[in-house]
Amino acid sequence: MKTQNFGYKKLYINGELVDAESYKRIEVVCPATGEVIAEVAEAGEADAQKALISSEKGFKYWSKISLAERTEWMTKLRIAVLAKEAELRSAIVHEMGKTYAGAWEDIEAVANALEWYPAAMKNLRDEQIPDYENTHTHRMIKQPAGVAVAYLAWNFPLLNVGFKLGPALAAGCSLIIKPSTISPLSTYMIGEILHSIDFPAGVVNILSGPSSTVATTMTKSKIPAVLTMIGSTATGQRVIADSTTSIKKLGMELGGNAPFIVFEDADFDTALDLAIGLKFGNTGKICVAANRIFVHKNIYDKFLAAYIKRASELKLGFGMDRTVNMGPLVTRKDRDRMFDLINDAISKGAKLEYGGGIPVGMDAGNWLEPTVLSNMTSDMKVFRDETFGPIAPFMSFESDDEVLELANDTEFGLASYIFTNNHNRIHRFSEELQFGEVQVNGVKYAIYLPHGGIKNSGIGHDCSHLALDDYLVKKRISIAIN
Repeated sequence: MKTQNFGYKKLYINGELVDAESYKRIEVVCPATGEVIAEVAEAGEADAQKALISSEKGFKYWSKISLAERTEWMTKLRIAVLAKEAELRSAIVHEMGKTYAGAWEDIEAVANALEWYPAAMKNLRDEQIPDYENTHTHRMIKQPAGVAVAYLAWNFPLLNVGFKLGPALAAGCSLIIKPSTISPLSTYMIGEILHSIDFPAGVVNILSGPSSTVATTMTKSKIPAVLTMIGSTATGQRVIADSTTSIKKLGMELGGNAPFIVFEDADFDTALDLAIGLKFGNTGKICVAANRIFVHKNIYDKFLAAYIKRASELKLGFGMDRTVNMGPLVTRKDRDRMFDLINDAISKGAKLEYGGGIPVGMDAGNWLEPTVLSNMTSDMKVFRDETFGPIAPFMSFESDDEVLELANDTEFGLASYIFTNNHNRIHRFSEELQFGEVQVNGVKYAIYLPHGGIKNSGIGHDCSHLALDDYLVKKRISIAIN
């Protein structure tokens, strides 16, 4: 596996590419090989403070210019990002271990968000409120909330950027982006692109560093009006706790534990294809991954056998090989956690049907075979925890009541999937599944479709016009009729 070295990348603060005040650096490690493939400036508290002050100034400018002017800048950025597709795609493959096709999904998300959100903002209308005594006119207008800070997970480095950058800029907010220290490379390259097109200073700032200093500094500051994030539920809880120095708007897409339910009347091949894709795509490192697979007892053995065959046919490898289906885990710690989940399940009665080990000849990096477990029970960690890896646990069920109770038996409530052709069942499960998304007989995600969870899976939505709500405040204007 031949890797590329991307050199050293600087912080992007106040429109300039700068070193961290401490001159510290973060080594970016390729999860496929364990090699250092880049260094990025490691921000500290002083850098976070600079970003906050810069964003405050940036907001004053950006919030006052017209949507048409903001759209021009966003279009210019979109064109510049697409012009760097090859470099960005290679960076994502190297820092995250994504497949070549998977890396394009990240870049496409940024491009789509920069194009779609200005149009969505343009389509927002003031709300007219009737006055029942005919003494006043009333309307509700929406205005930019202020400085926004985005904390982003490592699993989709640029898709996560796009989900925050698009609505924030369209709404008129300035934005500080803090990517994970695990996969900051491609986001820092967005900073280089912003610098190359002379994007207005302070409107976007990009820095990464230890959450205990960088994130805590920004979260506790009274400057941000909006805190938005994509990450774990535990991280979300810490951000909420630290944010109470002032009243801030919160938008959070947090953990998931999606049930994937296959009834005996389902389209077998469609359910099989999606059960594979939603588990092993991005090596299972997706918040909406098929975490717990429930299959009706009448087709359980057939479905499990077909699934094992398909899992065994996946091609593992470095994503610059365009024929690869699955990459490595992002860190050795993450892989160790997979072994813990597998061992816990087996100790409690699960059967290892396939995988579970390091692929032959792949000792370097963080590789794990696609893994299939049967006989899952509700006391196992693979049932309770967000797996975030290539482990597919199976459980059979007999009745609708049984599987509905099992599916809802989780603190999380992000995505859920059901496959059946029974219309009464579709209606019941759509109403009673306790998840922010219920996908029936297929799967679709797009920039225009709301993406959000309930319970411990988050607050608000990414994607769609609903994402704009995180970055806008409402104001009532009442005028007396003379």
